[in-house]
This record gives sequence, C-alpha cells and structure tokens, in this order.
Amino acid sequence: MKKYGLIGYPLTHSFSKRFFTEKFEKDNVAASYENFEIVEISRFPEVIANNPALIGLNVTIPYKEQVIPFLDELDGAAQEVGAVNTVKITREGEKTYLKGFNTDTWGFETSLASLLKDYHKKALILGTGGASKAIKYVLKKRGIEFISASIEELQENEIRYEEIDEKMMAERLLIINATPLGTYPKVETFPPIPYEYITGKHLMFDLVYNPELTKFMEKGKAQGAAVKNGYEMLLQQALKSYEIWNV
Repeated sequence: MKKYGLIGYPLTHSFSKRFFTEKFEKDNVAASYENFEIVEISRFPEVIANNPALIGLNVTIPYKEQVIPFLDELDGAAQEVGAVNTVKITREGEKTYLKGFNTDTWGFETSLASLLKDYHKKALILGTGGASKAIKYVLKKRGIEFISASIEELQENEIRYEEIDEKMMAERLLIINATPLGTYPKVETFPPIPYEYITGKHLMFDLVYNPELTKFMEKGKAQGAAVKNGYEMLLQQALKSYEIWNV
C-alpha cells in the first residue's frame, strides 16, 4: 500500500492528513497518510529509511528550507523560491532519490489568476517571512511589480508599515497578507495598513484560511474590494503534490 506523509514540528493542526485521508476514502484509494512530527531536521533520513512504502512527503514549518540539503534535486520553482513543501521519493533497489518541489507557487497562482484584472499591475505584500517567497515568485512570473511591508530590519524592496500612504494604496491595487495576523484564535488581529484608502478596484488576498473571513478581508470588503482567503491555495497545492507523487 502506498504511503504519504507530512514532516514538520509541531503538527497539532494538520490540514494535509485530514484532506488526504478523506480523499483516499472518497476515491477508494488504497493508501495512507501519516504525520511525522520530528523535533529536528536531522531525523529526516530516519523517516525515509524506516518507511519503505513512503513515496511522497509534504513539508511544513519549520523545515521548508532546512530539508533542502537532504534532497538530490530541486525543481525550478523550489530552487528559485528557496523552499520545498513537497518531496517525491523514488526507490530503485537500495537507492533512494529525493526530489523537492514547491507547490505553494502553483496553489497561489491558481487561486489568484481568475480574480486578476488588467489594472492589477502593482502589488503590496504584507510580511516578509517564508510565506512571502512563493508569492514573490508568482508575481514576478506574471509581471506584477511588488514591494513588501516589514517589521524586521529592512532588506531590498521593503518598506515600513508606516510608509504606506494614500498614494501607495492608490497605485498598488493588489494587496496580499502573507502574515499570520488574523489566524484563529487571534481573529481580531489584522495588518496595520490604512484601510480607508481601499477602493472597489482593490483585490485583497489573505493567505490565512481560518477563519473564512478575516478582519483584513472584512475591512477590505467594507470598502468594496474583492477579497479571497487562502483555502483554495491550500487545496490546490495539496492536489498538485498528489499529482507530482503519482506521475
């Protein structure tokens, strides 16, 4: 029986295990999906060695970057983003070959594409953490110019939140929340931007998917903006992982 799984730490709320277990039952697929909660990435080879039926892994926080040195190859997106969330495991005799992919890019682009209008030429990304890397990859691919708002020490093409003014909001009609602000249980939190300058032309995409309607989205919607949460992105990246494992 084929086996798939997820590595990360901690794994208290695993979308992947629930999603794939339900998918296998619904599609009558003889397969299992297991959480491998490892306290450090040095345990990764043990997971591979001790589970000979394992043919695919998802990778979550904090190992999306740390897993890379253990892999034999990266696909183009994973290489450019510098993060892996999917590993395909190929076994031939005693040899095991591990290839890393980044399906977050696929999930984000697929979820975003139908909402984009001709005037969404510039974006404002809120947050500069790991989640923002896949976002930048997709925006670059689609020719959308972007700048990121950060609370950390500023890097190239980054600004402070207090620098976001009416002019910037008028120019950047695509706003993406790549921070965890608003995630359950802290549902009252939201990124500190001047929401009064949001218009009906704005598209506000929140990577958070729980709750379904975040404060960030709620505030945008009140101003007439189109809003979307991160659930479809999560769903699409999972389906892409499954496709990769079974090609």
